[in-house]
Amino acid sequence: MNRPFTRLAAALALIAAAGGAQADITIGVNLSLTGPLSSLGLPQKASLALWPERIGGEKVRLVVLDDASDPTAATRNARRFVTEHQVDVLLGPSGVPQGLAVAQVATEAKTVQLAFAPLPLAAGPDSWTFALAQPVSLMSDALARRMVADKVRKVAFLGWNEGYGEMWLQAFGASAKAAGLTVVATERFAPIDTSITAQALKVVAAKPDAVLIVGAGSAAAMPQITLRERGWSGPIYQTHGAASPDLVRVGGPRMNGTVLPAGPMLVAEQLPAASPVRPVALTYVSGFEKQHGANTRTQFGAHAWDALLLLQRALPPALKGSAPGTAAFRRALRDALESEKEIALAHGVVNFSPTDHSGFDGRGVVMLRIADGRFELLP
Repeated sequence: MNRPFTRLAAALALIAAAGGAQADITIGVNLSLTGPLSSLGLPQKASLALWPERIGGEKVRLVVLDDASDPTAATRNARRFVTEHQVDVLLGPSGVPQGLAVAQVATEAKTVQLAFAPLPLAAGPDSWTFALAQPVSLMSDALARRMVADKVRKVAFLGWNEGYGEMWLQAFGASAKAAGLTVVATERFAPIDTSITAQALKVVAAKPDAVLIVGAGSAAAMPQITLRERGWSGPIYQTHGAASPDLVRVGGPRMNGTVLPAGPMLVAEQLPAASPVRPVALTYVSGFEKQHGANTRTQFGAHAWDALLLLQRALPPALKGSAPGTAAFRRALRDALESEKEIALAHGVVNFSPTDHSGFDGRGVVMLRIADGRFELLP
């Protein structure tokens, strides 16, 4: 064998490994495209169509699977991603129970997960999950403050009996106590339920000043419709999981007056000119609604856009000394996400760290009221 040639080939290989990746960046995307959370997953998939073919100079390959809104299917999809496709990143899922299931796989496989749901996960050396939805505690505190400003004192809780509902029940209990609010009734229902008459009647009988409904997507309209049909005419508050035109479309005029916290993207045009979020959010809204029509933006679809923005910041430093498809690259990507600062997203500005994989602050929440079929920014 020609030894000079061998040494040259080895040197070139080292240069290639150090100077740039030689393989596609593969991303496994786990979404709820069917089932009760499809109103979350479908706009997320549609938002992926806005992604460029390359990020950080490297070609990106997306592998999309449907978990049918089922945590078991989400786990199965995630294991398929890491074993069959050797993905560099796990994207999604859409809902909290599904996201928690995938987070376990992400930890086992030591692969970054950019979750589209507000997962209650503590960061640390064993954590590989970053949440792109605002934490429930941030939204709950803002909502409690708004209730106090609206002269509410007694609140009834009417929410889902799964992960998202449980997170809100715990967070709002703490927020209500801190704000001097009293929770006078707690009623739960399943995301697949089509009737909650008994729960609604108990809520009305408790005589609260206001009702907090906890659900997501278009499914959050059903309990509000039921309350109105059972004679409740008082204030109703919802959560950022319901921040979607689908809520207004399904609920119609019965949604008017509803107050809810949301990500700023939903009212991008109404944000102050000085907001660092405004130009980023407007870019997403313009691109999405150009393809899908006016007023089609959702709280959920923008999480997929924000994942792109995060990768555009974190991939270049991660690629400097490692190649996609390797454990070193996956670790470098996590390190980059934890070290990049002031990343402006459509839903706020994030600053991740080794001890904080949420990263949102007050710039990630606005208070809205539904009026005449549209979301209005409250002061």
